[in-house]
Amino acid sequence: MNFVVRKLLFYAVAVWAAITLNFAIPRLLPGNPVDILLAKLQARGASVTPESRAAYAALLGGESDDPILVQYWDYLVNLVQGDLGTSVTYFPTNVTEVISTSMPWTIMLVGIATVIAAVLGVGLGAIVGWKPGTWLDSAVPATTILAAVPYFWLALVLVYFLSRVLGWFPAQGGYDVVLDPGFNAPFVESAIRYGFLPALTIVLASLGGWLLGMRNMMVSTLSEDYVLTARAKGLPERTIMRNYAARNAVLPSIAGFAISLGFVVSGSVVTEQVFSYPGIGSKLLSAVQNNDYALMQGIFLYITLAVLGANLVVDLLYGLIDPRIRAKA
Repeated sequence: MNFVVRKLLFYAVAVWAAITLNFAIPRLLPGNPVDILLAKLQARGASVTPESRAAYAALLGGESDDPILVQYWDYLVNLVQGDLGTSVTYFPTNVTEVISTSMPWTIMLVGIATVIAAVLGVGLGAIVGWKPGTWLDSAVPATTILAAVPYFWLALVLVYFLSRVLGWFPAQGGYDVVLDPGFNAPFVESAIRYGFLPALTIVLASLGGWLLGMRNMMVSTLSEDYVLTARAKGLPERTIMRNYAARNAVLPSIAGFAISLGFVVSGSVVTEQVFSYPGIGSKLLSAVQNNDYALMQGIFLYITLAVLGANLVVDLLYGLIDPRIRAKA
């Protein structure tokens, strides 16, 4: 219990630090979003009046003359209420609403694809690493080649062959626009068909890394004393692989999985852009292109909290998988 409490306290401080940095960084930058937007308007020949400046200031949350601590308190209150400001790109929609409408698409696409890639890669890596030198082991470098291929190139290749040439899957979009979004069979089937190519891109691009990492860890555990002792006791090979070698070799992969799962919130920006997928990655790209500081700040906050939350869950799982960690804590 002491281990769990200490972890919760540590991550509570980390969340507070992340929220504080998210508040402070925009205010520490030279200038402010209003000045930057107005400067771009002037560069394009538009006239800037005091009224237009006041309108942009109100749009971006206002320019407060209150002390910094008062602004910080107001920021925390708005954060608790779910108010992250108004998006310039999708005006007059609130940032929270923009994120909430695109977040499920990214979680379903990138989240499921990441889980599939991790499970397949770790499982295959454990099997390959248990018996190094076989023909399966010699095929591992072929999978790592895909990990070195840029996302967008692999996505374009899949679109050309599976969509343009064979016509098996749609090339772009998240669902058939003639359907009404909702939990009904036609819409779910359409969403699966439209999401197959982006998901396949993510799985193929990341599978090799999971496989190679688990394979190398399995090879290193074969010479450990606990594996040799288990073999000396005459335990079945499958039991030794599952309960002794794989259980210890998988620990680094679990840490990597936590980081990958946390970054699911940010989405795969390039993949979503290639497939015109309505996820959070495309929203982040639009926010950067339009200097939408409120939306960028909100998405970055969600990404940070997701990474911290995923790492907290994995830290707690570490304690269950490896009792030595609880003992040290």
